Amino acid sequence: MKKIKFLFVALSLAVALSSCMTTIHTVGSGAKTGVTVAEKQWYALFGLIPINNVDSKQMAGGASDYTIKVQVKFIDYVISAFTGIVTINVQTVEVKK
Repeated sequence: MKKIKFLFVALSLAVALSSCMTTIHTVGSGAKTGVTVAEKQWYALFGLIPINNVDSKQMAGGASDYTIKVQVKFIDYVISAFTGIVTINVQTVEVKK
């Protein structure tokens, strides 16, 4: 019973203390319309090799003023927990026009 209690406390702390890493870049004077486009960026070998190419300029659709937010969300941690076995990690890239 003590092992189950310890496991529950450890998992609760892991979820409660996990945070989201966020980087925000402003292009021009920043987002104007509030329209957001999001894509997942996948990496192999723990972030060393990009698997797909997420082009934020293309996601902006020709807008000259937009905001780029690169974030590792909780769901990205969940996905990485399963794919991390084969060293694949994920992060979310959002472009707000």
